[in-house]
Amino acid sequence: MITLERRLGLPDAVVLGLGSMLGAGVFVGFAPAVAAAGSGPALLLALALAGFVAYANATSSARLAARYPESGGSYVYGRRRLGQFAGFLAGWAFVAGKTASCAAMALTVGAYLWPQQARLVAVGTVLAATGVNLRGVAKTLHATRLLVLLTLLVLAAVGLAGAGFAGPVWGRVGAGEPAGGYGTLTAAGLLFFAFAGYARIATLGEEVRDPRRTIPRAIPVALGLVLAIYLALAVVCLAVLGPDRLAGATAPLADVVRAAGLPGLVWAVRVGAGIAVTGVLLALLAGVSRTVLAMARRRDLPGPLAAVHPRHRVPHRAELAVAVVVLALVSVGDVRDAIGFSAGTVLVYYAITNAAALTLPREPDRPDRPGWAGRAGRAGAALGAGLAAAGLVGCLLLAAALPVDSLLAALGVLAAGGLGYAARRLRRPGQPERPAGHGGGT
Repeated sequence: MITLERRLGLPDAVVLGLGSMLGAGVFVGFAPAVAAAGSGPALLLALALAGFVAYANATSSARLAARYPESGGSYVYGRRRLGQFAGFLAGWAFVAGKTASCAAMALTVGAYLWPQQARLVAVGTVLAATGVNLRGVAKTLHATRLLVLLTLLVLAAVGLAGAGFAGPVWGRVGAGEPAGGYGTLTAAGLLFFAFAGYARIATLGEEVRDPRRTIPRAIPVALGLVLAIYLALAVVCLAVLGPDRLAGATAPLADVVRAAGLPGLVWAVRVGAGIAVTGVLLALLAGVSRTVLAMARRRDLPGPLAAVHPRHRVPHRAELAVAVVVLALVSVGDVRDAIGFSAGTVLVYYAITNAAALTLPREPDRPDRPGWAGRAGRAGAALGAGLAAAGLVGCLLLAAALPVDSLLAALGVLAAGGLGYAARRLRRPGQPERPAGHGGGT
């Protein structure tokens, strides 16, 4: 069986994490979130709540990734700690939710670059990103580095234009009629979509050098940077546009620049945003395909999807299969619906992650360490368990508060996956698992 190659260090993992998070969430996610929250303060509170839940989940992901440095993320962790069905459900939720995320990213590119032909642009973007990913993780990393740099430049330009030139009315940050606690939870659930890309780091377990040290460090660094950027931009958007105008925006960052009276910069922001979100799509497609690879290896998805290309060392069949589904979604889907559905399924995924982390030993791996090192290790293990419990409760609360249609769609897809899993088990009861792929480039 051909395996993936360990090429990525700590900076590489952080860059890929940033590349997975700085996307549709920051470019379009504030609009549906403030519509649910009702006011600026409620939006900022929802953002902080989503960030906390994401941090708790990230801590659980990091602890599990250090123990199980394999491709597949919580699909692997669920199987190892909670059983085969829990692992399957986590993997299915991730694949379904992140496939919808990919569609949301592609449609966001279209909304910024060519609103009148958003679907056509989305299709071309998916094809281009898939072509890059098929060349190997090194090519993906090089492209993501450039796109993360461009994203940061675009976001800095928007922030400076909004805060420095638009004459922001800071009182607008506190404007609006809050929708209450439920509305804030709904907004937090939608905003969680913007943070969920840090799972991309964990799914790279087989491609990271020294994963037991690198992954637990990379996840909180990338998440902390993204939270700071989101908070700053949310304040600028509220100050320039106000909650009502922000709620109806389809390209809010472009609207901020237009309000600044800088029409020449509007198209620069549109083009930069389109290219930047393409970088997120690039990383997401690669992450989903790695989970499909892990599931296919264990026959939870069709075995041929476990093939690894003998030259480029990528799961090429999984990459192509994911791309086909994303292309179908962008042909009929809507950005806001995709965000809601993705948030629902990914919150289930992280609920399983936290449940798996709760089963880890409360003591550090080396309880015999003397002095402060041993005490620090035990305190860290206790803190990790507490964050796992908080993350589990937070995921369930945010999922339950999502718009009803998004929640029902997510539960329906998860139920369909569970029925398919049960049907496969009935067809081959008691059959031992075996890794997929013998010869033929698998």
